[in-house]
Amino acid sequence: MKKLLKIAFWIVISLLFALSFAIVTQIYNPQEKINALWIVTAAATFYMLAYRFYGAFLAAKVLALDETRVTPAYRLNDNTNYYPTNKWVLFGHHFAAIAGAGPLIGPVLAAQFGYLPGFLWILIGSVVAGGVHDMVILVASIRKDGKSLAEIAKEEIGPVTGLAALFAVLFILIVAIAGLGLVVVNSLYNNPWGTFIIAMTIPIALLMGVYMKSIRPEKVLETSIIGIVLLLITVIYGRHILGTSIEGFFTLNQHNLAITLAVYGFVASVLPVWLLLAPRDYLSSFMKIGVILLLAIGVVAVHPDLHLPALTQFIHGNGPIIPGKLFPFVFITIACGAISGFHSLISSGTTPKMIENEKYALPIGYGAMLTEGFVSMMALIAAAVLIPGDYLAINTHLSFDTLAQMGFPVDKINDLSKLVGIDLAGRPGGAVSLAVGMAYIFSSIPFLSHLMAYLYQFAIMFEALFILTTIDAGTRVARYVVQELGGYVYKPFGELRSLSGNIIASLLVVIAWGYFIYTGSVQTIWRMFGTANQLLAMLALCIGTTVIIKMNKIKYIWVTLIPMLFMLSTTFTAGITLIIEYIPKALSSQPDAYSFMINIVLLGLMILLALFILLDSVYKWYGFITGKRPIGNNKEQPSQYSKEFPKMSD
Repeated sequence: MKKLLKIAFWIVISLLFALSFAIVTQIYNPQEKINALWIVTAAATFYMLAYRFYGAFLAAKVLALDETRVTPAYRLNDNTNYYPTNKWVLFGHHFAAIAGAGPLIGPVLAAQFGYLPGFLWILIGSVVAGGVHDMVILVASIRKDGKSLAEIAKEEIGPVTGLAALFAVLFILIVAIAGLGLVVVNSLYNNPWGTFIIAMTIPIALLMGVYMKSIRPEKVLETSIIGIVLLLITVIYGRHILGTSIEGFFTLNQHNLAITLAVYGFVASVLPVWLLLAPRDYLSSFMKIGVILLLAIGVVAVHPDLHLPALTQFIHGNGPIIPGKLFPFVFITIACGAISGFHSLISSGTTPKMIENEKYALPIGYGAMLTEGFVSMMALIAAAVLIPGDYLAINTHLSFDTLAQMGFPVDKINDLSKLVGIDLAGRPGGAVSLAVGMAYIFSSIPFLSHLMAYLYQFAIMFEALFILTTIDAGTRVARYVVQELGGYVYKPFGELRSLSGNIIASLLVVIAWGYFIYTGSVQTIWRMFGTANQLLAMLALCIGTTVIIKMNKIKYIWVTLIPMLFMLSTTFTAGITLIIEYIPKALSSQPDAYSFMINIVLLGLMILLALFILLDSVYKWYGFITGKRPIGNNKEQPSQYSKEFPKMSD
């Protein structure tokens, strides 16, 4: 009976998905206006099915997760880097680390193509590409004692490829941080209220760090309550600085904000992790999960209709937000919402050193990516509920008349600006339109209808915390890579405990990404960010394919090989397209010609490094598959848990 109920349950979920998918894609009743509730239903049911069936297939057949295998968290336990952590606590840490601004901003920018392309790629990509990518690299790192992606590449493919992967990771991180930082700049310039809120999160995080470290050690709940209360007070009080002498101090232009952000990134990278990075991540994880759940509840309660069409004329190119055709730029623009190369750095970073049971790779590696896909769907909805003309007015510098001539008349932008207290027009980057969409949904709830300004600034803070978390972690990881590379030249520089090495490496990294923010625009930087991020994902899938082959699971290499080939086609097409587009600008006499030359060089280096790693991998695959190159005893024998390593309960 119990088995029949389970079967009936999954049949109902499948039918519900089929109905909602048919409505959203306009297969069924194409004349009907699409309600956001159908997108939520389609995403939730499909991710349930994917986790139950495809995730279980990956865990049982492809990776053969073994709960009796002793994880590095126990075997190498040092109470610092390696430490067994509760499954759900680790899920929260992992999700907070991987869910940066990409899943929020990418879908909003890609909405210029219409809601349908983004919906389809987020839905399918997170299941067959992103989730597979994260889970395979996590398991590979667990079985290699928590080694990094570059170290796995070095061991599985070869030392030259390992070094090339290290350079590729560095270049990609710099571009990724620049892309995310530019979003913060565009959402906060000439916005003293928002800038004040974000500035105050720094002393709040410092207070939390000191409180947990020295004043009330391990009082996590107590510290959390203090941090959240202070955060809400900051949002409410922030409005009162307007019209005072303090307002001018927090009213910054884009260049000043870029410099301020770079200074912050340097300080965050140099300070001890427990003082700023850890408490900010912890604080932002509450915000991330809580706000997304509230947004989902808001969508269910308000069930707004989508104003954005399924497809726009920009699928053929010449988009005012993201220039370029639907292929490959919808995939490049959405980036982290479906698959993210940055996740491979987390899946081969802290998470494998803390996981207490190998079987937890399914909920943590695969489940967290599906959760991020759901976050991306919420962001897409927030953009799609806006009037298309208003959406474009916020995300471009085009005049209202020009937008009307293009077929997108501006409707409520002036009213929305009055409600939130700032001029919303001409603030590209996705963050502002996302905040407006979120505030619009929340304010449609009766008892929140008069709080539009507060809700908008709260949404901006929510997004900025996402982004700053990624900038904090990304700058620190890039600093580690610079020190590791520098260690080949001067060994003491590679010591992570070296203060001089820490400062010099942090300075080099911050100057690099700060330069791109200072000189770039969303149209250039976000496409480079997306290309770089997806290129790293392609490389991680390439390395993951090697791992599966060396596990003697050749018949299952399609699970990584197919998404790898797709990512190869999108990233190389995008990269070459951007280089061709930038060459005339770099050779012109315009003021930013030098910046375009730098962009060309960086894109070219990333593509060449990726091509080298890919060709070297294919050569090794041929040897492994034909038997000309010994695979070796790569498949570890499961070690039974003993008294020294007690089996952890669920």
